[in-house]
Amino acid sequence: MSATNPVWNDDLPIYRQITDIIVRRVLDGIYPEGELLPSVRGVADEFNVSPLTAAKVFQELDKEGLTIKRRGIGAEVSPNSRARLLESERAKFLNEEWPRIQERIRRLELDPAKLLSE
Repeated sequence: MSATNPVWNDDLPIYRQITDIIVRRVLDGIYPEGELLPSVRGVADEFNVSPLTAAKVFQELDKEGLTIKRRGIGAEVSPNSRARLLESERAKFLNEEWPRIQERIRRLELDPAKLLSE
């Protein structure tokens, strides 16, 4: 999904999808800890959504403890947010995605050692 022309998944609220994009950007180091995030209007413009949807994104990020609100300045990525995100994303992968991948490997009779060497 491109931020300039987003294609939204109908199964998930748009604000959640944008929140997930920002989380990925924190994990990828695009938004380092201590750096200001774009403004509500900036997020609304980037993703072509209403300012209310963008504000909901910031509420979610704040609720998850990933941002610190700076009155009159904006929201910055909170300290240790990347480490916390890595921990939670790894746990989510191992608990939700990895079992399905393992089952598919078994079903397709793939050699895990060969997969890892490629």
